[in-house]
Amino acid sequence: MSAAGILLCAGSSNRMGFDKLNTPLCGKTAIERSMDALVAGGCGSLVFVVNDASEATVRALSVPVPFAVVRGGEQRTDSVRNGLSKAAGDVAVIHDAARCFVSPDLVRACIEAAETTGSGVAAIPVTDTVVRAENGAVETLDRSKLFRMQTPQAFRMDRIRAAYETEGYATDDATLYAKRFGAPTFVPGSEENGKLTTGADWKRAVGRLDPPAYGIGFDTHRLVEGRDLILGGVTIPFEKGLLGHSDADVLLHAIMDAILGCLKLGDIGKLFPDTDPQYEGVSSRVLLREVGNLVQKRDMVVRHVDATVICQRPKLAPYRAEMESRIAADLGISPGAVSVKATTTEGMNDEGKGLCISAQAIASVAHR
Repeated sequence: MSAAGILLCAGSSNRMGFDKLNTPLCGKTAIERSMDALVAGGCGSLVFVVNDASEATVRALSVPVPFAVVRGGEQRTDSVRNGLSKAAGDVAVIHDAARCFVSPDLVRACIEAAETTGSGVAAIPVTDTVVRAENGAVETLDRSKLFRMQTPQAFRMDRIRAAYETEGYATDDATLYAKRFGAPTFVPGSEENGKLTTGADWKRAVGRLDPPAYGIGFDTHRLVEGRDLILGGVTIPFEKGLLGHSDADVLLHAIMDAILGCLKLGDIGKLFPDTDPQYEGVSSRVLLREVGNLVQKRDMVVRHVDATVICQRPKLAPYRAEMESRIAADLGISPGAVSVKATTTEGMNDEGKGLCISAQAIASVAHR
């Protein structure tokens, strides 16, 4: 049997607060992601049900199958009717474009159920306790009979068209189908097949498609007389300081390298070369703020920084909280997202002999 996908793209995005269907989500719009899944799942043709904004998005797509474009109606039911009027196939696969994480396997399962039984509706059994609260009374509902409805919802074309000949309205195609033909066949849905409805849904979607990037950093500087010892932006009383073109804050240098690694921008030597006189003696906090600005310009945020200073002396425990606070302030993040530790080498290596101080760091950066 042939299957025609009806992709509903005429929503208003009122609860999202911005245009969820036409705004690229990590490179692809929700419409394009849903289209790809429908085609990969077995839809040999498509009907896009659109409004003004989504029509422009659809017209710009490279659609791999024959397709038609129709306007949406005032209600979802009207939009589906419009889509059915242009659909050509034995099975209609109705899908909300906002469920852009639907898998081709789920689409295929719904089509196969419709071919066999007349319907195939993605749904998830309710596992939480559900109550009805009305007029001061609370009634616990039998959750064994409750389902959370999803799309795609697939039906034999002749049946779903007959169901939509009624004047009834519903937010769910299976409801109208059941009025005419009885309960549909439920196909196990997926928690991943969630609908983009709120801003929180969008953030979760971005986190799923674009997980945090991680970077590591390491730096070491010699200890010499006649220099202030500055670590984490804090001047620490000590008889020696670190030698370098800038203030040689080895801790901040390691952190910056870790963040730049997340952004694939090289290291601080590339960004702030020691051959450039403007960086001579500069505070590394100034450089850290510049690195933080690079993160923000990419609409990203530093999620966490974990750093370790390696030295025998001085003891750094009294200064850790202030270091964390200053690092967080320069990056525009919470102090709780910064961890600074210190360790010795038990007198071994150049750190243990007091010849140098080293630092290593790991950072994670993600889209907002």
